[in-house]
Amino acid sequence: MRVLLVHPSALMYSEIYLRLEPLGLECVATAIREAGHEVRLLDLQVFTHRDYWHELEAFRPEAVGFSVNYLANVPEVIDLAVATRRRRPGCFLFAGGHSLSFIAAEVVEHAQGALDCVVRGEGELIAPRLLEAIGDARLSTLPGVVTADGAGPSPLMHDDLDRFPPARDLARRRRKYFIGVLDPCASAEFSRGCPWDCSFCSAWTFYGRSYRKASPEAAAADIARIAEPNVFLVDDVAFVHPEHGLAVGRELERLRVRKQYYLETRCDVLLRNREVFDYWRRLGLRYMFLGLEALDEESLKLHRKRITPNENLRALEIAREIGFTVAVNIIADPSWDERQFAIVRDWALTVPEIVHFTVATPYPGTEIWHTESRRLTTLDYRLFDVQHAVLPTRLPLARFYEELVKTQSVLDRKHLGFAALRATAGLAFHLALRGQTNFIRMLWKFGSVYSRDRQYSDHFKPVEYSMRPPVAHSASRPRSRDLFVHLGAPGHA
Repeated sequence: MRVLLVHPSALMYSEIYLRLEPLGLECVATAIREAGHEVRLLDLQVFTHRDYWHELEAFRPEAVGFSVNYLANVPEVIDLAVATRRRRPGCFLFAGGHSLSFIAAEVVEHAQGALDCVVRGEGELIAPRLLEAIGDARLSTLPGVVTADGAGPSPLMHDDLDRFPPARDLARRRRKYFIGVLDPCASAEFSRGCPWDCSFCSAWTFYGRSYRKASPEAAAADIARIAEPNVFLVDDVAFVHPEHGLAVGRELERLRVRKQYYLETRCDVLLRNREVFDYWRRLGLRYMFLGLEALDEESLKLHRKRITPNENLRALEIAREIGFTVAVNIIADPSWDERQFAIVRDWALTVPEIVHFTVATPYPGTEIWHTESRRLTTLDYRLFDVQHAVLPTRLPLARFYEELVKTQSVLDRKHLGFAALRATAGLAFHLALRGQTNFIRMLWKFGSVYSRDRQYSDHFKPVEYSMRPPVAHSASRPRSRDLFVHLGAPGHA
């Protein structure tokens, strides 16, 4: 069977800072290939909708699968499915991904028959079985599968992260993938899941608060196969178990692999496991993202970060001592006034780290989707991208965005534009000589992407698909079965 897998377009944040390969979709592609199917992958981050229609005519797939990891992409994918159904009525159309796993039934309803099903949970084990069941009444009984006729049992979580390495050869225009100065940059995965339970995050709820690791041998072998000189590690929290990080590193040394790396982790993990980060600095780890989320203790408790402000600041000191370039995130709450914006803006100006700001956003899969007492001001999927306010703002909305953009512009003044070009002139020159322009273009994009008028006017666009509002819970915290996508232990196909 000919199968086309599609990743949707880039979101607002990705217009500037990064563009990452669709790693999860590449792993699903491997599973489908191993089942004997012919697979192509089209990433609309680097291709256009016109390219998609051309691929549809040239390849003539018998099945098309859409990956939706972010809520803001839901309308785009539904529209593509509806238009694809009109052009190729006999084609099997399905969708899956992180965000869809929490809203599968409502997306099936939105699509009004255009999507044959939505898949909840991980895709590697179920995708081949899904294709086998096309035209069979048992489709809606498969684990994690939701159709207009009903839903199957809980999705499958596979127990062997070594089994389906990503089919990177299917991702065309790979030179378009980058993160910051790492241009070009591939992605890789050492682990899945998160054992913490932050109230604003859906990583732990998706995986049922589980945590799994690839074997050190398989993880290192995957890095060794990567052609790009740079690698972004997509793990939700890198090196939770330091012995695993050390073992992967030793395998990389044995294979004589040398890359530059960027990863994400928690401040408390860095504090507890400094030795593994020291070691990886010698292996080529240069860049690190730390989710501070807040500067004050009350907000950290509200986010359930289980860490203190002093511990966060100590982690930043350690990262500087080791020699990492660090990016951090602060969550701006819609209740902020000018004074609170000014406090975090002043702090961002005094520290060497790259400070990003996102907007507190309850969305399906997070605990605060169920517990947030403030009424949502919109149910437009496109605004649930952590760059828009979907809760009532204390300031007038336009004024809130003015303060937000002014605060976000600290990053622009310190780390983009001429300031960045002066600091990285040699690197930028060498990248340009090799035809790599993602980083250079990034330096000048801030003003065209982050704009009070743009973000404010987004609230007044016509809404074709509205989210279902959250169901209120009487308990202070919802039950795990109301949150988790994967309920049981990893299983086999």
